[in-house]
Amino acid sequence: MKAFVAGATGVLGRRVVPVLVAAGIEVSAVARSEARAAMLRELGADPVGVDLFDPDATRRAVGGHDVVYNVATHIPAPNRMAAPGAWADNDRIRTEVSRNLVDAVLAAGTPRYVQESIAFVYRDGGERWLDESAPIDAVANLRSAVVAETNAARVTGAGATGVVLRFASFYGPDSDATLSMIKMARRRVALGAGPDAYVSSITTDDAASAVVASLRVPAGIYNVGDDEPVTRRDFFAALAGALGVRAPFIAPAGLAKLGGAKAGVLTRSQRVCNRAFVNAAGWKPVHRSVREGWPAVVAALE
Repeated sequence: MKAFVAGATGVLGRRVVPVLVAAGIEVSAVARSEARAAMLRELGADPVGVDLFDPDATRRAVGGHDVVYNVATHIPAPNRMAAPGAWADNDRIRTEVSRNLVDAVLAAGTPRYVQESIAFVYRDGGERWLDESAPIDAVANLRSAVVAETNAARVTGAGATGVVLRFASFYGPDSDATLSMIKMARRRVALGAGPDAYVSSITTDDAASAVVASLRVPAGIYNVGDDEPVTRRDFFAALAGALGVRAPFIAPAGLAKLGGAKAGVLTRSQRVCNRAFVNAAGWKPVHRSVREGWPAVVAALE
């Protein structure tokens, strides 16, 4: 089997590649520099220098593969997320790159396409569990994720298998967002607002194993997160406990909502259910909740 991986050098992609290789899959991985190409060779992949914003080049690169994974993103650093234009590159990747990859998949007759998406698109659900049928509210920088999902649906509409993975919030030892969150927590400041709102999370290692496990699922949209979402209060208590510091201050939800739609997303309560993916893929996260995940991530940084 041959797999094509877009976003192979990102936090998620560089974990996906070695797991695919270990499974005996021949991996073509996109690299935008010689340094990144060298890294991918060390992981066992065949680096491909291709501009994914170029439809013709993308079509040529994708041909001959059995599955295409699109895990390409460009998430801004936490201290820039509210800045004007901070999400422009990420939005362009989710719209243009997903379109070009799907066009290439359809042209080549590739049987399977897997698109990374995000669970943040769900409306505030309070204490309710949110499965894939729950209503979404894709405001501001979330709209491009829905565009990418719509492109993946074109694969299924053409008779192949289009899979969308709506990931919970990533955290891991080499994630810039995680390192920023830890730095803020040491100063007793929490990212987000609403202490009683639910937060759904997944370690980057568990996310990578889920991407590979998506080879086994039928077409459709799947939530991918840990088994036990917790309230924001418990999320940061687990982080503080792993760091050996006092729990940070969490702003009330009403305060963040004053910042508009983008800030309002940080107050949503999203208790996301992973059951459909667990049943379809036979997958389970190693870390069932942040109570196990945070100590493992902090230990990996020491």
